[in-house]
Amino acid sequence: MIKKKIVQWLRNTIKQAKAKGVVLGLSGGIDSSVVAVLAKEALGREGVLALIMPCHSSKTDIEDAYLVARKFKIRTKEIDLTNIYDNLVSILPSADRLTTANIRPRLRMIVLYYFARKLNYLVCGTSNKSELMTGYFTKFGDGASDILPIGDLYKTQVKKLAKEIGLPQTIIEKAPTAGLWAGQTDEKEMGITYDQIDDILMRIEKHKRQILPKRQVAKVENMLRNSEHKRQGPLVCKIS
Repeated sequence: MIKKKIVQWLRNTIKQAKAKGVVLGLSGGIDSSVVAVLAKEALGREGVLALIMPCHSSKTDIEDAYLVARKFKIRTKEIDLTNIYDNLVSILPSADRLTTANIRPRLRMIVLYYFARKLNYLVCGTSNKSELMTGYFTKFGDGASDILPIGDLYKTQVKKLAKEIGLPQTIIEKAPTAGLWAGQTDEKEMGITYDQIDDILMRIEKHKRQILPKRQVAKVENMLRNSEHKRQGPLVCKIS
C-alpha cells in the first residue's frame, strides 16, 4: 500500500512539474536505497540518475551503493568530491569537526542541483520523517531537495518498506550513518536509537501517553524545539 502510493505520487509529481526525471544521491544507506528503487519503479531506468559522491567515504558505503544499483539496474554516475572538499577546507579557518563535516552534504547538493538543471530533473531528497522532525539533517545539504518521497515515513517504516522491496539484508541491517566522519553513526551521535525516537515521535503526533523514560522523551522534545529553524524558510523582515 505504502509502496504503491509513493510510486504513483512520484509519477504524478514529475508529470505535473513537466520534469524528465529525478536525480538523487545514492549513499549505500537504507533511505537513499529505498528512494532509488521506488523512483526507478515509478519513472523507469531513464528517469532516474543516482549520483554516488564519495568524500572521504567508507569503501563499504560505496560498494553498497553499487550493489543496489546493480541489483535494481539503476543508472549511476560517480563524482568524487574528496579533492574539492580538501581544497576548500584548506583555505577556511579551522573549526570543530561537525562544522567541517557539514561541508560534505552541502557539496553534494551543489552537484545534485547541477545535474537537475542540466537534465531538467527534480532533486529527490532521501530524508525520512524521523530525521525531518528531529532536525537530523544538514540545512541546505541533505535537507535541500525538490521532493521527499519518504518524508512522511518514520525510520522504522522505511526499514519495513526496504524488506518489502527486497533490498539486500546487509543494507537493511547496517547501522544508519550520515557518513560525516569515520565510525560516525546516527544513533551514537544522537545518543538514542531510532526505535526509541520513532516511538516518542508517534506518541507526540497522536497525543498518546509516553511510555519511555522521561529523560529520553525530553531529549526528543528538545531536538524538535531546537531544530524548528531547519523546517522553516528564511525569516523575512516584514515592512508593510
